[in-house]
Amino acid sequence: MAQVLEFKLPDLGEGLTEAEIVRWLVEVGDVVAVDQPVVEVETAKAMVEVPCPYGGVVTARFGEEGTELPVGAPLITVAVGAPDSGGPAAAEGSGNVLVGYGTSEAPARRRRIRATRPQPAVSVTVDAAAPAAVTPAAPAPAVPASAATPVTAVPAALSDGPVPVISPLVRRLARENGLDLRELTGSGPEGLILRADVENALRTAVPRDQAAQTVQAAPAAGQAVQRPNGSAGFDGGRRIPLKGVRGAVADKLSRSRREIPDATCWVDADATELMRARAAMNAAGGPKISLLALLARICTAALARFPELNSTVDLAAREIVQFDQVHLGFAAQTDRGLVVPVVRDAHARDAEALTAEFARLTEAGREGRLTPGDLTGGTFTLNNYGVFGVDGSTPIVNHPEAAMLGVGRIIPKPWVHEGELAVRQVVQLSLTFDHRVCDGGTAGGFLRYVADCVEQPAVLLRSL
Repeated sequence: MAQVLEFKLPDLGEGLTEAEIVRWLVEVGDVVAVDQPVVEVETAKAMVEVPCPYGGVVTARFGEEGTELPVGAPLITVAVGAPDSGGPAAAEGSGNVLVGYGTSEAPARRRRIRATRPQPAVSVTVDAAAPAAVTPAAPAPAVPASAATPVTAVPAALSDGPVPVISPLVRRLARENGLDLRELTGSGPEGLILRADVENALRTAVPRDQAAQTVQAAPAAGQAVQRPNGSAGFDGGRRIPLKGVRGAVADKLSRSRREIPDATCWVDADATELMRARAAMNAAGGPKISLLALLARICTAALARFPELNSTVDLAAREIVQFDQVHLGFAAQTDRGLVVPVVRDAHARDAEALTAEFARLTEAGREGRLTPGDLTGGTFTLNNYGVFGVDGSTPIVNHPEAAMLGVGRIIPKPWVHEGELAVRQVVQLSLTFDHRVCDGGTAGGFLRYVADCVEQPAVLLRSL
């Protein structure tokens, strides 16, 4: 007799709590083998093919393409031991597991549980001169049109137990936009509130600042609606949800701006000798060396001299953590948006190995094959924005790192060389750094050393 096993969306690692179904790889009724990918999902960090740890016949799928599911929600059910499903042996697990679930016996998920705090009564002030805000809650009792009258009420939702939300991202999104999750009805399993529910509520909610505005007359037909601040209405605009990679980038950059007191310094450098050195290396035969790889070697050498910039700040412990290894992130633009793959142990790789790893990660990014592990764990970032044809930038530090080196385009410019005016290959270098980990002297020393290596590559050879 067949045994029906439920396979839930596993923990994909790195603290991810939800994923969006991009493409189903199996249909109901299909026979799947152990560890066969059954669905392609998109997390906030990467596209991931999720393998099923059971072999058998797919009896159900949960969620349409485009649906966002929380970790732990049912994904598919599989009848194992059924005819044509591989027999009883198919019920055995594969042993190849993702974080958070096993194939023989699923361990309990580790999740931080916060005690439910008693909610205070909500005090609402009703002003007869202000229009009532539209909310999905039931209408409140009529209030006499008089002076502002304080009304104290406890929403009925408070007595219904904890709000059905497990994603901290969903809670934060609602909190930052002043949205009460108790007023929402979740579209997830058992009423679970998903990020899509919060986004839909925010799109349809009346802005809170309108409650302080006087009711205006309805506009004539064809007349543009004016917002309280005088700007034109957005009814005809196209709305693009901040989700997936773009949403993750927005969250991370916002957090960086909130938490890191950053500063930027920059310098112009003569890159003529560096370009000549690269041309000579590539003319000698063997694998070609990329300019990015040479800049990475310069970065790792500079970080060895200025380890303050290869660090992070532990706010809870009020400590600066300096790293022994350099895991070098590099900014790469893809069709899915900006990603920052990480080259592990960049300090231990030569220019040839760095070139190969940069090429591998860049290709994986373009094809959407980067894993969460490829995109996390960096200790310093190299940003070559010169490929976009720009000279300079003040990039945002890639939280929780402490610094980022930016490299502009290398172009011919007039330059004083050996006391005479000449046309040289000039590049602008910029360093954005967390001012908590070091002062300007350290940052300037790092940047000056990088510039010296760019201008005279022999300086780098002396430090190896």
